[in-house]
Order: sequence, then C-alpha cells, then structure tokens
Amino acid sequence: MVLVCAQSAQLGEWASARWPDRTTVVSRTLQKHYLAQHSKQTVYTPNGTRLRKRRTGTYLEKFRLARGGYVLYLGRFSPGKNCDLLIDAFKKAQTPLKLVLAGSSSHTDRYVARLREHESEQIKFLDWLSGDALEEVLTNAALLVLPSDLEGLLLALLDAMGAGVCVLASDVPENCEVIEDTGFVFKRGDVSDLQRMLSLLLSDVRLREIAGGSAQQWVHQHYLWEKVAKEIAAVYGDLMSPATAARRSAAGSIQ
Repeated sequence: MVLVCAQSAQLGEWASARWPDRTTVVSRTLQKHYLAQHSKQTVYTPNGTRLRKRRTGTYLEKFRLARGGYVLYLGRFSPGKNCDLLIDAFKKAQTPLKLVLAGSSSHTDRYVARLREHESEQIKFLDWLSGDALEEVLTNAALLVLPSDLEGLLLALLDAMGAGVCVLASDVPENCEVIEDTGFVFKRGDVSDLQRMLSLLLSDVRLREIAGGSAQQWVHQHYLWEKVAKEIAAVYGDLMSPATAARRSAAGSIQ
C-alpha cells in the first residue's frame, strides 16, 4: 500500500509538471523543487485564510476546556503527522494545560487506536471540527502545534496565525517559509526539542501573545484569501486570453 501510494504520488507530480498549460504551487519550496527536478517554471499561488477574533460560545464548556488552557493539534491522525511524538513531548513537558487533538482517521484506524490509549483528563481527542466549533476551539487555544514530517502549506497553520494564535511547527522548509520569524519551530522528529519548545512557550504567556500578534499581521500582508483569489483569477485569465490561445494553437501545429 505504501509503495503504491508513493508511486502514485510520483506519477502525479510528473504529470503535473508536463501536461498542464500552467502548474501552480502553494509554496516557494515546491516552486524550487519543480524547477530543480523537472525544469518546470511554476506559478506561486499560496493557500489563504482570513483574520479571526476570539470566539465565545458553548463549545469550550461542552468539551470541558478553558480559554487559553490547552495546546491544540488540528489535522489528520496518520503516522506522518507525528501525533504520537506530540503526546510524548507533552507528557514530558509536565504542564498543567491540556492537550487537545482534533481530527479524524485517514485509513489509519490502528494508529488512531494506539493514540487513543493515551486519552485522559489532560489529553483529549475530538472529532473533526468545523463551523462554530472550530472557530471557538481554534481561537481560544494557548498554542497550536503541528509536528508533521512532511507538509505543503497547512491550512490549520494559516488559520491559527490568522487568529493570532501562537504556532509551533516542525522545521520542514514549507512550515519555516510560512512562519518566518512570527512563530516557532522545532527539529523535525526530535521529541526532546519539541518538549523543550513546549516548556518554553507554555511558561511564557507574553511571548505567545507577541508571536500571535506578529503572525496575524504577517497573514494580513501575505495570505488573505482576497489577495490569493485575485492571483489565481489572474492565472486563469491569462490562460483564457487570445494571445495564450494563439501560442497554444501554434505549438500544436508544430507538433
């Protein structure tokens, strides 16, 4: 299964580099990859988000959570997301805060079952969140942690930054590219470094507030959906222009 998935991913990447009239990528890191591996010039159009304010409602009470009293993970429960690493580091950090993991299985039920063995009053699992529940749980988190081994451009990361929530993510290039100096990273796969950063951030409310404010400003400058949508529309507009159609027709005639 793993081999088949890997081969499918490689084939998909190869096809995306050769067949489309335009190939868009969500990160500068991917843009460099396509140029180095496929000699393909791509168009950078990142994912986007919106600015959020802290939301009040009934969900924190329903889930028995306190405002600013928990560390949050949002995403799929699969081995590459390293939720087990986060749980291990969180236990070693010895914090009074809770750890909340919200998401769903991705054909990884055995892995999820192993994760849920750690469930307790301090480590809570929630189903996939959306709508008002997501808004309330996200905007009231003390910290969002994303410990994955491999990423593109995570919407959860952008959403947290847009909400002014401090973020801590693995130091894969795509995460570092988005965060810049507005959040924090740890060495990918290193439970000790993750524990160290958790202990640092969870002991300093002011540091988290400053980082969250900087992250929100960064999102406002670079990752708002309104700006991203205009960039994507420009790509499609160029593809549909008479000049592009003429070049495409000429290239077909030569072949």
